[in-house]
Amino acid sequence: MERARGAAVPGREAGLGLARSAMARLQPAEVRWHYEHGLFLMAAREAGEAWGDAELVRSSERRTASLVRENGSIVGYNRAEYNLDQINSGKNLFPLLEATRDERYSIAIDLLAGQLAAQPRTKAGGYWHKLIYPEQVWLDGLYMAQPFRARLASRSGDASVFEDVASQLELIADRSRDPATGLLRHAWDEGRTQLWADPETGRSPNSWGRAMGWYAMALVDVLDWIREDDAIVARIGVILRDLASALARYQDDETGLWYQVVDQGGREGNYLEASVSSMLAYAFAKGARLGVLGEDPWRAVADRACEGAVARFLRAEADGLHLDGTCAVAGLGGSPYRDGSYDYYIREPVRADDFKGVGPFVLAQVEYECGRGDSSRDLARPRREPRA
Repeated sequence: MERARGAAVPGREAGLGLARSAMARLQPAEVRWHYEHGLFLMAAREAGEAWGDAELVRSSERRTASLVRENGSIVGYNRAEYNLDQINSGKNLFPLLEATRDERYSIAIDLLAGQLAAQPRTKAGGYWHKLIYPEQVWLDGLYMAQPFRARLASRSGDASVFEDVASQLELIADRSRDPATGLLRHAWDEGRTQLWADPETGRSPNSWGRAMGWYAMALVDVLDWIREDDAIVARIGVILRDLASALARYQDDETGLWYQVVDQGGREGNYLEASVSSMLAYAFAKGARLGVLGEDPWRAVADRACEGAVARFLRAEADGLHLDGTCAVAGLGGSPYRDGSYDYYIREPVRADDFKGVGPFVLAQVEYECGRGDSSRDLARPRREPRA
């Protein structure tokens, strides 16, 4: 069967259509406490709220709730790993707690908060990505943990956490930045002991697209909860503007998308990738809406990426919409194969319907349409948690 590209128009048709299709394919028994599932369920809920699809919201809630036992323990969660990826799904517990006032969700949130309170840190103050990755800060981990912490602090009223959130975001921006391009490298090793680490800077050797996508989303998502602290918002805004300016130079002229290894678009084997393109579209559109980037040119940059992702990666089949073009995985260490080289990043498989692409694609399409005020949901409303 010939695949139909550009199977929907950008905005509601593409975002809500893909969210509904992906939710139908994700059976409740298949849901795991995993950052990818958490990302998709959050995006589906956002789409359902933005476009008035109550069943999509309920489906997201039911799948999250199924992983929290009556005593508040979480199916599949292991605190002993001190794995920041395990925090990401916890973002979905806050709306459940707010809607139901069920104490088990509060207990589950506290379990995750307890991990972060004891999470190992580098001497410079950044969280280790996992216990098995000592002294390493990965861009991915800032997204997994810091928006959760900001929302938790907003709920508790502990504004001192906001300073640490901002400091960790600043730390990795400083330590991982490539001065030649302004882009960020995937990770930083404070001990400079990893095979992939530069012996002088500790930086990994390449600027992987999705790593910067995770980080850009972290920057805009923490702003939902610390918007009233002007000084910290200004600090985060500086990081976002610097990174956006660097990334805009590498946006593909023809498609509006970004490459797997961002600054090596013309190199053999490199390819335009769905997750980084969607993540940056979301971050730039939201940053423009929140006023930390400014409307021009960032709204146009984001729109081109949203439209390009629909045209290149979305396809229609008999069972609904699908998203192609997402790198399945890319990490550092654990084996000599994962060395952070250019060849490593382009050798990892590319998959369809990977939630690391689907989730950001849906979020970007919500921002594409609803960020203009075309939705019943006001995305620009101040967000403030009820005090615990």
